[in-house]
Amino acid sequence: MGGTVRHGRISICAGPAVLALALGLWGITREHSMWRDEAATWQVAHRSLAEIGHMVGQVDVVHGLYYAVMHGVFALFGDSLVTLRLPSVLATAAACGLTALVGARLSDRWVGTGAGLALAVIPAVQEYAQEGRPYALVLAFVVLATWLLVGALERPDGRRWACYAAATLIAALLNWFSLLALVAHAVTVVYVRPGRTRFVGWALAASGAVAAALPLILVSRAQASQVSWIKPLGRSTVLGVLITVTLAALCTRLPHARVPERMREEVPHTRVNLAAVALPLCAVPQVGLALVSLVKPLYITRYVLFAYVGLALLIGALLATIAARLRTHARVLLPVAVALALLALLPIEFRLRTEQSRVDDVLTAAATVGRVRDATDGVLYIPAARRDTALVSHREFAGLRDLALAQGPVESGTLKGIEAEPRDIERAMLGARRIVLVTDPGPSQADSARDLAKQRVLDEHFVRRSDSNERGRRVSVYERRELERPASRAASLD
Repeated sequence: MGGTVRHGRISICAGPAVLALALGLWGITREHSMWRDEAATWQVAHRSLAEIGHMVGQVDVVHGLYYAVMHGVFALFGDSLVTLRLPSVLATAAACGLTALVGARLSDRWVGTGAGLALAVIPAVQEYAQEGRPYALVLAFVVLATWLLVGALERPDGRRWACYAAATLIAALLNWFSLLALVAHAVTVVYVRPGRTRFVGWALAASGAVAAALPLILVSRAQASQVSWIKPLGRSTVLGVLITVTLAALCTRLPHARVPERMREEVPHTRVNLAAVALPLCAVPQVGLALVSLVKPLYITRYVLFAYVGLALLIGALLATIAARLRTHARVLLPVAVALALLALLPIEFRLRTEQSRVDDVLTAAATVGRVRDATDGVLYIPAARRDTALVSHREFAGLRDLALAQGPVESGTLKGIEAEPRDIERAMLGARRIVLVTDPGPSQADSARDLAKQRVLDEHFVRRSDSNERGRRVSVYERRELERPASRAASLD
Protein backbone atom coordinates (compact mmCIF):
# COMPACT_ATOMS: atom_id res chain seq x y z
CA MET A 1 0.00 0.00 0.00
CA GLY A 2 2.80 2.41 0.92
CA GLY A 3 4.58 1.68 -2.35
CA THR A 4 1.40 2.35 -4.33
CA VAL A 5 0.88 5.70 -2.58
CA ARG A 6 4.51 6.62 -3.16
CA HIS A 7 4.29 5.68 -6.84
CA GLY A 8 1.11 7.75 -7.18
CA ARG A 9 2.79 10.80 -5.67
CA ILE A 10 5.78 10.46 -7.95
CA SER A 11 3.55 10.23 -11.02
CA ILE A 12 1.74 13.42 -9.96
CA CYS A 13 4.78 15.58 -9.20
CA ALA A 14 7.24 14.23 -11.81
CA GLY A 15 5.95 16.24 -14.78
CA PRO A 16 5.96 19.66 -13.06
CA ALA A 17 9.33 19.00 -11.42
CA VAL A 18 10.95 17.90 -14.69
CA LEU A 19 9.52 20.90 -16.56
CA ALA A 20 10.78 23.31 -13.89
CA LEU A 21 14.18 21.62 -13.92
CA ALA A 22 14.44 21.88 -17.71
CA LEU A 23 13.43 25.54 -17.71
CA GLY A 24 15.85 26.27 -14.89
CA LEU A 25 18.81 24.63 -16.59
CA TRP A 26 18.06 26.29 -19.93
CA GLY A 27 20.51 29.20 -20.24
CA ILE A 28 21.49 28.98 -16.58
CA THR A 29 24.70 31.01 -17.07
CA ARG A 30 22.70 33.90 -18.62
CA GLU A 31 25.38 34.63 -21.23
CA HIS A 32 28.07 34.48 -18.54
CA SER A 33 26.63 37.34 -16.49
CA MET A 34 26.16 37.99 -12.78
CA TRP A 35 24.23 40.89 -11.33
CA ARG A 36 24.93 42.82 -8.14
CA ASP A 37 22.74 40.78 -5.76
CA GLU A 38 24.32 37.55 -6.94
CA ALA A 39 27.74 39.17 -6.55
CA ALA A 40 26.92 39.61 -2.86
CA THR A 41 26.17 35.90 -2.59
CA TRP A 42 29.37 35.04 -4.44
CA GLN A 43 31.70 37.11 -2.30
CA VAL A 44 30.09 36.23 1.05
CA ALA A 45 29.88 32.50 0.30
CA HIS A 46 33.67 32.50 -0.17
CA ARG A 47 34.16 33.69 3.41
CA SER A 48 34.54 31.32 6.34
CA LEU A 49 31.52 30.65 8.55
CA ALA A 50 33.12 32.79 11.27
CA GLU A 51 33.55 35.66 8.80
CA ILE A 52 29.95 35.27 7.64
CA GLY A 53 28.83 35.40 11.27
CA HIS A 54 30.88 38.56 11.80
CA MET A 55 29.28 40.19 8.76
CA VAL A 56 25.63 39.37 9.47
CA GLY A 57 26.00 40.98 12.86
CA GLN A 58 26.29 44.27 10.98
CA VAL A 59 24.63 43.80 7.60
CA ASP A 60 22.47 41.34 5.62
CA VAL A 61 21.48 39.22 8.61
CA VAL A 62 18.25 38.36 6.79
CA HIS A 63 20.31 36.26 4.35
CA GLY A 64 22.69 34.75 6.90
CA LEU A 65 21.37 31.18 6.65
CA TYR A 66 21.41 31.30 2.86
CA TYR A 67 25.02 32.52 2.82
CA ALA A 68 26.02 29.67 5.14
CA VAL A 69 24.29 27.17 2.84
CA MET A 70 26.03 28.57 -0.23
CA HIS A 71 29.36 28.48 1.61
CA GLY A 72 28.85 24.74 1.99
CA VAL A 73 27.74 24.35 -1.63
CA PHE A 74 30.87 26.12 -2.90
CA ALA A 75 33.07 24.07 -0.57
CA LEU A 76 31.60 20.79 -1.84
CA PHE A 77 31.11 21.50 -5.54
CA GLY A 78 33.39 24.44 -6.36
CA ASP A 79 32.42 27.94 -7.44
CA SER A 80 30.87 28.59 -10.83
CA LEU A 81 27.80 30.29 -12.22
CA VAL A 82 26.10 26.90 -12.43
CA THR A 83 26.92 26.09 -8.81
CA LEU A 84 25.72 29.55 -7.77
CA ARG A 85 22.28 29.06 -9.34
CA LEU A 86 21.72 25.31 -9.21
CA PRO A 87 20.28 25.30 -5.64
CA SER A 88 17.59 27.73 -6.84
CA VAL A 89 16.84 25.55 -9.86
CA LEU A 90 16.48 22.45 -7.70
CA ALA A 91 14.37 24.32 -5.13
CA THR A 92 12.01 25.53 -7.87
CA ALA A 93 11.66 22.01 -9.24
CA ALA A 94 10.84 20.80 -5.72
CA ALA A 95 8.31 23.62 -5.26
CA CYS A 96 6.52 22.74 -8.50
CA GLY A 97 6.41 19.06 -7.56
CA LEU A 98 5.06 19.86 -4.08
CA THR A 99 2.47 22.24 -5.53
CA ALA A 100 1.22 19.35 -7.63
CA LEU A 101 0.91 17.20 -4.50
CA VAL A 102 -0.98 19.94 -2.66
CA GLY A 103 -3.41 20.35 -5.55
CA ALA A 104 -3.91 16.60 -5.84
CA ARG A 105 -4.60 16.32 -2.12
CA LEU A 106 -7.11 19.15 -2.14
CA SER A 107 -8.86 18.19 -5.37
CA ASP A 108 -7.60 15.52 -7.77
CA ARG A 109 -4.40 14.45 -9.51
CA TRP A 110 -5.04 16.45 -12.68
CA VAL A 111 -5.72 19.65 -10.78
CA GLY A 112 -2.47 19.03 -8.94
CA THR A 113 -0.47 18.33 -12.07
CA GLY A 114 -1.94 21.40 -13.76
CA ALA A 115 -1.05 23.54 -10.74
CA GLY A 116 2.54 22.34 -10.69
CA LEU A 117 2.93 22.94 -14.42
CA ALA A 118 1.37 26.41 -14.10
CA LEU A 119 3.81 27.38 -11.37
CA ALA A 120 6.75 26.25 -13.50
CA VAL A 121 5.87 28.52 -16.44
CA ILE A 122 5.10 31.70 -14.47
CA PRO A 123 7.80 34.19 -15.61
CA ALA A 124 8.64 35.46 -12.11
CA VAL A 125 9.21 31.89 -10.94
CA GLN A 126 11.47 31.21 -13.92
CA GLU A 127 13.41 34.40 -13.16
CA TYR A 128 14.22 33.55 -9.55
CA ALA A 129 14.84 29.92 -10.40
CA GLN A 130 18.01 31.19 -12.10
CA GLU A 131 19.29 33.51 -9.41
CA GLY A 132 21.89 32.87 -6.76
CA ARG A 133 19.61 34.29 -4.08
CA PRO A 134 17.34 32.63 -1.48
CA TYR A 135 13.89 33.34 -2.95
CA ALA A 136 13.44 30.02 -4.75
CA LEU A 137 14.40 28.20 -1.55
CA VAL A 138 11.83 30.25 0.37
CA LEU A 139 9.26 29.27 -2.27
CA ALA A 140 10.05 25.58 -1.80
CA PHE A 141 9.77 25.66 1.99
CA VAL A 142 6.52 27.64 1.91
CA VAL A 143 5.00 25.04 -0.41
CA LEU A 144 6.31 22.28 1.85
CA ALA A 145 4.76 24.00 4.87
CA THR A 146 1.45 24.30 2.99
CA TRP A 147 1.49 20.61 2.11
CA LEU A 148 2.25 19.71 5.73
CA LEU A 149 -0.53 22.03 6.94
CA VAL A 150 -3.12 20.30 4.79
CA GLY A 151 -1.95 16.88 5.98
CA ALA A 152 -1.97 17.96 9.63
CA LEU A 153 -5.48 19.42 9.37
CA GLU A 154 -6.77 16.20 7.84
CA ARG A 155 -4.93 13.75 10.11
CA PRO A 156 -3.32 15.67 12.96
CA ASP A 157 -0.51 14.35 15.11
CA GLY A 158 2.48 15.88 16.87
CA ARG A 159 4.98 14.82 14.23
CA ARG A 160 3.08 16.55 11.43
CA TRP A 161 2.76 19.78 13.39
CA ALA A 162 6.45 19.67 14.31
CA CYS A 163 7.40 19.25 10.64
CA TYR A 164 5.08 22.12 9.72
CA ALA A 165 6.72 24.36 12.31
CA ALA A 166 10.20 23.39 11.08
CA ALA A 167 9.39 24.11 7.42
CA THR A 168 7.83 27.46 8.35
CA LEU A 169 10.84 28.37 10.46
CA ILE A 170 13.38 27.49 7.75
CA ALA A 171 11.47 29.63 5.25
CA ALA A 172 11.50 32.50 7.76
CA LEU A 173 15.22 32.13 8.42
CA LEU A 174 15.83 32.32 4.67
CA ASN A 175 13.66 35.44 4.45
CA TRP A 176 11.25 36.38 7.22
CA PHE A 177 8.78 37.98 4.80
CA SER A 178 7.73 34.35 4.26
CA LEU A 179 5.82 34.66 7.55
CA LEU A 180 3.16 36.36 5.45
CA ALA A 181 2.39 32.82 4.28
CA LEU A 182 1.79 31.93 7.91
CA VAL A 183 -0.82 34.69 8.05
CA ALA A 184 -2.41 33.18 4.94
CA HIS A 185 -2.43 29.79 6.66
CA ALA A 186 -4.17 31.41 9.63
CA VAL A 187 -6.94 32.57 7.32
CA THR A 188 -7.25 29.03 5.99
CA VAL A 189 -7.45 27.56 9.48
CA VAL A 190 -10.11 30.07 10.58
CA TYR A 191 -12.16 29.35 7.46
CA VAL A 192 -11.88 25.58 7.81
CA ARG A 193 -12.83 25.61 11.52
CA PRO A 194 -11.03 22.34 12.14
CA GLY A 195 -12.00 21.90 15.78
CA ARG A 196 -10.24 22.73 19.02
CA THR A 197 -7.54 20.04 18.87
CA ARG A 198 -6.43 20.88 15.35
CA PHE A 199 -6.58 24.61 16.01
CA VAL A 200 -4.43 24.30 19.12
CA GLY A 201 -1.95 22.14 17.20
CA TRP A 202 -1.64 24.77 14.47
CA ALA A 203 -1.40 27.63 16.96
CA LEU A 204 1.39 25.95 18.89
CA ALA A 205 3.33 25.14 15.71
CA ALA A 206 2.89 28.64 14.31
CA SER A 207 3.82 30.30 17.61
CA GLY A 208 6.93 28.17 17.91
CA ALA A 209 8.08 29.11 14.40
CA VAL A 210 7.48 32.82 15.00
CA ALA A 211 9.21 32.75 18.38
CA ALA A 212 12.26 31.05 16.90
CA ALA A 213 12.41 33.56 14.04
CA LEU A 214 11.84 36.60 16.27
CA PRO A 215 15.54 37.26 17.04
CA LEU A 216 16.27 37.42 13.30
CA ILE A 217 13.37 39.83 12.79
CA LEU A 218 14.51 42.12 15.59
CA VAL A 219 18.14 42.19 14.43
CA SER A 220 17.16 42.78 10.81
CA ARG A 221 15.05 45.79 11.78
CA ALA A 222 18.25 47.46 12.97
CA GLN A 223 19.59 46.95 9.43
CA ALA A 224 16.50 48.43 7.76
CA SER A 225 18.60 50.94 5.82
CA GLN A 226 19.46 48.12 3.42
CA VAL A 227 15.96 48.31 1.92
CA SER A 228 15.81 52.12 1.79
CA TRP A 229 16.24 51.92 -1.99
CA ILE A 230 12.79 50.36 -2.49
CA LYS A 231 10.45 52.78 -4.21
CA PRO A 232 6.84 53.50 -3.17
CA LEU A 233 4.11 51.44 -4.78
CA GLY A 234 3.61 52.27 -8.43
CA ARG A 235 0.45 51.94 -10.47
CA SER A 236 1.77 48.93 -12.35
CA THR A 237 2.47 47.09 -9.09
CA VAL A 238 -0.96 47.86 -7.66
CA LEU A 239 -2.62 46.84 -10.92
CA GLY A 240 -0.63 43.61 -11.03
CA VAL A 241 -1.69 42.68 -7.50
CA LEU A 242 -5.33 43.51 -8.21
CA ILE A 243 -5.39 41.45 -11.41
CA THR A 244 -3.70 38.46 -9.77
CA VAL A 245 -5.97 38.45 -6.72
CA THR A 246 -9.11 39.03 -8.80
CA LEU A 247 -8.25 36.15 -11.13
CA ALA A 248 -7.61 33.93 -8.12
CA ALA A 249 -10.91 34.93 -6.51
CA LEU A 250 -12.85 34.17 -9.69
CA CYS A 251 -11.26 30.73 -9.92
CA THR A 252 -12.45 29.83 -6.42
CA ARG A 253 -15.96 29.45 -7.84
CA LEU A 254 -14.90 26.57 -10.06
CA PRO A 255 -16.13 23.07 -9.13
CA HIS A 256 -12.57 21.71 -8.91
CA ALA A 257 -11.71 24.32 -6.28
CA ARG A 258 -14.24 22.77 -3.89
CA VAL A 259 -13.99 19.61 -1.80
CA PRO A 260 -14.73 16.50 -3.87
CA GLU A 261 -17.33 14.11 -2.44
CA ARG A 262 -14.72 11.38 -2.00
CA MET A 263 -12.67 13.70 0.24
CA ARG A 264 -15.71 14.44 2.41
CA GLU A 265 -16.13 10.72 2.91
CA GLU A 266 -12.44 10.10 3.66
CA VAL A 267 -12.05 13.08 6.00
CA PRO A 268 -15.52 13.72 7.47
CA HIS A 269 -14.39 16.12 10.18
CA THR A 270 -12.63 18.65 7.97
CA ARG A 271 -13.75 20.97 5.20
CA VAL A 272 -10.37 21.75 3.65
CA ASN A 273 -10.78 22.64 0.01
CA LEU A 274 -8.46 24.05 -2.61
CA ALA A 275 -10.03 27.50 -2.55
CA ALA A 276 -9.61 27.80 1.22
CA VAL A 277 -5.88 27.18 0.89
CA ALA A 278 -5.09 28.81 -2.45
CA LEU A 279 -6.90 32.15 -2.27
CA PRO A 280 -5.40 33.27 1.07
CA LEU A 281 -1.94 32.12 -0.05
CA CYS A 282 -2.28 34.21 -3.21
CA ALA A 283 -3.96 37.28 -1.74
CA VAL A 284 -2.74 37.74 1.84
CA PRO A 285 1.03 38.06 1.18
CA GLN A 286 0.60 40.41 -1.77
CA VAL A 287 -2.11 42.60 -0.29
CA GLY A 288 -0.45 42.54 3.14
CA LEU A 289 2.93 43.68 1.87
CA ALA A 290 1.28 46.27 -0.38
CA LEU A 291 -0.55 47.74 2.62
CA VAL A 292 2.65 47.83 4.67
CA SER A 293 4.32 49.58 1.73
CA LEU A 294 1.86 52.46 2.04
CA VAL A 295 3.67 53.29 5.29
CA LYS A 296 7.19 52.09 4.44
CA PRO A 297 7.99 51.02 0.86
CA LEU A 298 8.86 47.31 0.93
CA TYR A 299 6.95 45.73 -1.94
CA ILE A 300 9.20 43.71 -4.22
CA THR A 301 7.82 40.71 -6.12
CA ARG A 302 10.58 38.38 -4.97
CA TYR A 303 9.66 38.97 -1.32
CA VAL A 304 6.25 37.37 -1.94
CA LEU A 305 7.17 35.02 -4.77
CA PHE A 306 5.45 32.18 -2.90
CA ALA A 307 2.07 33.89 -3.45
CA TYR A 308 2.16 32.51 -6.99
CA VAL A 309 1.62 29.06 -5.50
CA GLY A 310 -1.93 30.05 -4.58
CA LEU A 311 -2.54 31.36 -8.09
CA ALA A 312 -1.05 28.21 -9.63
CA LEU A 313 -3.34 25.96 -7.57
CA LEU A 314 -6.38 27.82 -8.84
CA ILE A 315 -5.08 27.75 -12.42
CA GLY A 316 -4.87 23.98 -11.99
CA ALA A 317 -8.54 23.96 -11.05
CA LEU A 318 -9.31 26.16 -14.07
CA LEU A 319 -7.49 23.82 -16.45
CA ALA A 320 -9.33 20.79 -15.05
CA THR A 321 -12.65 22.61 -15.45
CA ILE A 322 -11.83 23.52 -19.06
CA ALA A 323 -10.93 19.90 -19.79
CA ALA A 324 -14.28 18.76 -18.35
CA ARG A 325 -16.21 21.36 -20.34
CA LEU A 326 -14.44 20.41 -23.56
CA ARG A 327 -14.87 16.73 -22.74
CA THR A 328 -11.15 16.30 -23.25
CA HIS A 329 -9.03 14.28 -20.89
CA ALA A 330 -6.68 16.41 -18.82
CA ARG A 331 -3.69 14.31 -19.88
CA VAL A 332 -4.29 15.68 -23.38
CA LEU A 333 -5.20 19.25 -22.44
CA LEU A 334 -2.35 19.91 -20.01
CA PRO A 335 0.55 19.36 -22.44
CA VAL A 336 -1.22 21.52 -25.02
CA ALA A 337 -1.84 24.27 -22.46
CA VAL A 338 1.80 24.22 -21.33
CA ALA A 339 3.05 24.35 -24.92
CA LEU A 340 0.78 27.31 -25.72
CA ALA A 341 1.81 29.13 -22.56
CA LEU A 342 5.50 28.66 -23.26
CA LEU A 343 5.02 29.77 -26.84
CA ALA A 344 3.13 32.90 -25.79
CA LEU A 345 5.77 33.71 -23.17
CA LEU A 346 8.73 32.91 -25.41
CA PRO A 347 9.97 36.53 -25.76
CA ILE A 348 9.97 36.90 -21.96
CA GLU A 349 11.64 33.53 -21.49
CA PHE A 350 14.44 34.38 -23.93
CA ARG A 351 15.00 37.75 -22.26
CA LEU A 352 15.17 36.22 -18.77
CA ARG A 353 18.17 34.21 -19.93
CA THR A 354 20.18 37.20 -21.13
CA GLU A 355 22.27 39.73 -19.24
CA GLN A 356 19.71 42.44 -20.11
CA SER A 357 17.19 40.82 -17.76
CA ARG A 358 19.02 42.19 -14.70
CA VAL A 359 20.12 45.65 -13.64
CA ASP A 360 23.80 45.15 -14.39
CA ASP A 361 26.54 42.62 -15.05
CA VAL A 362 29.49 42.54 -12.70
CA LEU A 363 31.55 40.10 -14.78
CA THR A 364 31.56 42.19 -17.95
CA ALA A 365 32.68 45.26 -15.99
CA ALA A 366 35.49 43.23 -14.39
CA ALA A 367 36.63 41.96 -17.80
CA THR A 368 36.72 45.54 -19.09
CA VAL A 369 38.91 46.59 -16.15
CA GLY A 370 41.22 43.70 -16.98
CA ARG A 371 41.66 45.06 -20.50
CA VAL A 372 42.32 48.70 -19.55
CA ARG A 373 44.25 48.35 -16.29
CA ASP A 374 47.73 48.52 -17.91
CA ALA A 375 49.64 51.66 -16.93
CA THR A 376 46.99 52.60 -14.38
CA ASP A 377 47.84 53.23 -10.73
CA GLY A 378 44.57 52.65 -8.94
CA VAL A 379 40.84 52.08 -9.04
CA LEU A 380 37.82 53.92 -7.63
CA TYR A 381 34.17 52.97 -7.21
CA ILE A 382 31.17 55.30 -7.29
CA PRO A 383 29.16 54.36 -5.32
CA ALA A 384 31.31 52.22 -3.04
CA ALA A 385 28.97 49.25 -3.53
CA ARG A 386 30.39 48.84 -7.04
CA ARG A 387 33.48 47.40 -5.34
CA ASP A 388 31.70 44.08 -5.83
CA THR A 389 33.18 44.17 -9.35
CA ALA A 390 36.60 43.42 -7.86
CA LEU A 391 35.33 41.10 -5.15
CA VAL A 392 34.04 38.56 -7.70
CA SER A 393 37.01 38.86 -10.10
CA HIS A 394 40.22 39.37 -8.13
CA ARG A 395 42.43 38.42 -11.05
CA GLU A 396 41.21 41.27 -13.25
CA PHE A 397 42.17 43.79 -10.57
CA ALA A 398 45.59 42.36 -9.73
CA GLY A 399 48.11 45.16 -9.18
CA LEU A 400 45.50 47.90 -8.95
CA ARG A 401 45.46 49.86 -5.72
CA ASP A 402 42.04 50.61 -4.26
CA LEU A 403 42.56 54.34 -3.67
CA ALA A 404 39.59 54.84 -1.34
CA LEU A 405 39.63 51.66 0.74
CA ALA A 406 40.64 51.88 4.40
CA GLN A 407 39.49 48.44 5.56
CA GLY A 408 38.49 45.49 3.38
CA PRO A 409 35.01 43.90 3.37
CA VAL A 410 36.08 40.70 5.12
CA GLU A 411 38.01 42.46 7.88
CA SER A 412 35.28 45.05 8.44
CA GLY A 413 32.46 42.52 8.28
CA THR A 414 30.69 44.43 5.51
CA LEU A 415 29.76 43.88 1.87
CA LYS A 416 31.69 46.83 0.42
CA GLY A 417 34.43 47.59 2.98
CA ILE A 418 35.06 50.85 4.82
CA GLU A 419 36.44 53.78 2.88
CA ALA A 420 38.86 56.44 4.07
CA GLU A 421 37.93 60.02 4.90
CA PRO A 422 37.37 62.34 1.89
CA ARG A 423 40.65 64.21 2.34
CA ASP A 424 42.60 60.93 2.49
CA ILE A 425 40.88 59.74 -0.66
CA GLU A 426 41.76 63.03 -2.38
CA ARG A 427 45.41 62.69 -1.33
CA ALA A 428 45.60 59.15 -2.71
CA MET A 429 43.99 60.20 -5.99
CA LEU A 430 46.40 63.10 -6.50
CA GLY A 431 49.28 60.68 -6.07
CA ALA A 432 48.09 58.67 -9.07
CA ARG A 433 48.62 59.38 -12.77
CA ARG A 434 45.93 57.14 -14.23
CA ILE A 435 42.79 55.89 -12.45
CA VAL A 436 40.14 53.34 -13.42
CA LEU A 437 36.63 54.31 -12.33
CA VAL A 438 33.85 51.72 -12.01
CA THR A 439 30.41 53.25 -11.73
CA ASP A 440 26.84 53.10 -13.01
CA PRO A 441 25.81 54.40 -16.42
CA GLY A 442 24.09 57.75 -16.76
CA PRO A 443 24.50 60.77 -14.45
CA SER A 444 26.94 60.58 -11.57
CA GLN A 445 25.72 58.43 -8.66
CA ALA A 446 27.82 60.35 -6.12
CA ASP A 447 25.73 61.19 -3.07
CA SER A 448 27.94 60.59 -0.01
CA ALA A 449 30.74 62.93 1.07
CA ARG A 450 33.33 60.39 -0.03
CA ASP A 451 31.80 59.84 -3.46
CA LEU A 452 31.37 63.58 -4.00
CA ALA A 453 35.06 64.05 -3.17
CA LYS A 454 36.03 61.37 -5.70
CA GLN A 455 33.94 62.97 -8.42
CA ARG A 456 35.22 66.48 -7.64
CA VAL A 457 38.89 65.46 -7.82
CA LEU A 458 38.30 63.60 -11.08
CA ASP A 459 36.57 66.64 -12.60
CA GLU A 460 39.20 69.15 -11.43
CA HIS A 461 42.45 67.24 -11.89
CA PHE A 462 41.82 64.44 -14.40
CA VAL A 463 40.58 64.00 -17.93
CA ARG A 464 38.71 60.94 -19.16
CA ARG A 465 40.76 58.99 -21.71
CA SER A 466 38.48 56.02 -22.37
CA ASP A 467 34.94 55.06 -21.55
CA SER A 468 33.10 51.73 -21.74
CA ASN A 469 29.42 51.39 -20.98
CA GLU A 470 28.33 47.76 -21.22
CA ARG A 471 25.66 45.65 -19.59
CA GLY A 472 24.64 48.22 -17.01
CA ARG A 473 28.08 49.29 -15.72
CA ARG A 474 30.50 51.98 -16.80
CA VAL A 475 34.28 51.66 -16.73
CA SER A 476 36.35 54.78 -17.45
CA VAL A 477 40.07 55.55 -17.42
CA TYR A 478 41.14 58.98 -16.16
CA GLU A 479 44.55 60.64 -16.59
CA ARG A 480 46.04 63.58 -14.67
CA ARG A 481 45.68 66.86 -16.56
CA GLU A 482 49.31 67.86 -15.86
CA LEU A 483 50.50 65.11 -18.17
CA GLU A 484 48.85 66.83 -21.13
CA ARG A 485 50.69 70.17 -20.88
CA PRO A 486 54.04 69.33 -22.48
CA ALA A 487 52.36 67.68 -25.41
CA SER A 488 49.99 70.61 -25.95
CA ARG A 489 52.85 73.14 -25.85
CA ALA A 490 54.85 71.17 -28.43
CA ALA A 491 51.82 71.02 -30.66
CA SER A 492 51.36 74.85 -30.48
CA LEU A 493 55.01 75.45 -31.49
CA ASP A 494 54.59 73.27 -34.56
